[in-house]
Amino acid sequence: MKHRIIVLGAGYTGAIAAGRLAKRLRAEDVAITLVNAEPDFVERVRMHQLAAGHDLAPRPFSKMFAGTGVEVRLAKVTAVDVGRRTVAVTEANGTQELEYDSLVYALGSGWDDQGVPGTTEHAHEIAGRPGALRLRERLAGLAAGQPVLVVGGGLTGLEAATEIAEARPDLDVALAARGGLGDWLSPKGRGHVRKVFAGLGITVHEHTTIAGVEADRVATSDGTSVPAAVTVWTTGFAVHPIAQATALEVTDTGQIVVDRTMRSVSHPDVYAIGDAAMVMGPGDKPLRMSCATGTPAAWQAADAIAARLTGTKVPTTPLRYFNQCISLGRKEGLIQYVTADDRAVRAALTGRFAALYKELVCKGAAWGVANPTLGMPTRRRPVVRKHGRTGSGVRASA
Repeated sequence: MKHRIIVLGAGYTGAIAAGRLAKRLRAEDVAITLVNAEPDFVERVRMHQLAAGHDLAPRPFSKMFAGTGVEVRLAKVTAVDVGRRTVAVTEANGTQELEYDSLVYALGSGWDDQGVPGTTEHAHEIAGRPGALRLRERLAGLAAGQPVLVVGGGLTGLEAATEIAEARPDLDVALAARGGLGDWLSPKGRGHVRKVFAGLGITVHEHTTIAGVEADRVATSDGTSVPAAVTVWTTGFAVHPIAQATALEVTDTGQIVVDRTMRSVSHPDVYAIGDAAMVMGPGDKPLRMSCATGTPAAWQAADAIAARLTGTKVPTTPLRYFNQCISLGRKEGLIQYVTADDRAVRAALTGRFAALYKELVCKGAAWGVANPTLGMPTRRRPVVRKHGRTGSGVRASA
């Protein structure tokens, strides 16, 4: 029987891993199944653009994986049983149980309300397409002069605030940051962010902690009330909860603990990539949740699985950072160069050239999903050892 590889989630990391595995292994030896709830690839790094009213080009998986040997199953993952090596999914025709020999867990993350009262009921998020589309509709219905508050001073918050302010200059856009505006950036980077914010008329509430969210305002920890017809919550991400409900070794945040090859330290037939994995980088520091982390991790996992199945040497992919790419609307940007462990250095690119640079990075990331070996010639090797159970790999249940 074929070695059954199931990849859960078709974001940047899951889609890359599935496609790269198909390039590395012979179709007669493996069955690669990619499970995802949506039929097309979502450019998550562009959700702030979608929310602000820009349209994104559709990227259907049926076209992306045509002729690759990867089977795309449109389904929602509901459970993983690592003891029985099964995945429970809900499809249009009911519930199915899929069996695997190797599992790639790439279910990613969603927004993190951090337990702040009223956030779930009243705030908007842009961690995924459904949330971005809801925010887009809400913003479109706002009259001129109404206040919009973006909570969170990280990369997502900066991009969301500037994108909305540029697209809707008639709105009163503000941003609330727990620390100083761009305080992790170099002096040049911080100065440029402040310049762009001032030019777009964005009010900044620095060193501000939000204690509660209401329909038309937020309350800060010092008792101040900040008006907000729309509150956009961008304070961080929380991983998908399914892994925490398994026997996999996970961190207190629910991320799967992996080794340098992205293999689970507790279950060697499971690999985790993207936001779902606790990946260590230079200096044994955890890498942040980002496309910049997930893409090389996906390469590493796919190549490690292929090497172990074909009896070849497991390669290692360097996991380090080079820069942080920040769009500040369509006309401005910031490329902050960083050390391998993500600390800002003095060098930074700003302005229109930085905006073009960021656009090329976004386009390159999407191209890399459809071209998981980056256009390099590949050799499909035969599987020399087969593991796991035989059978159809599918069990129907009520």
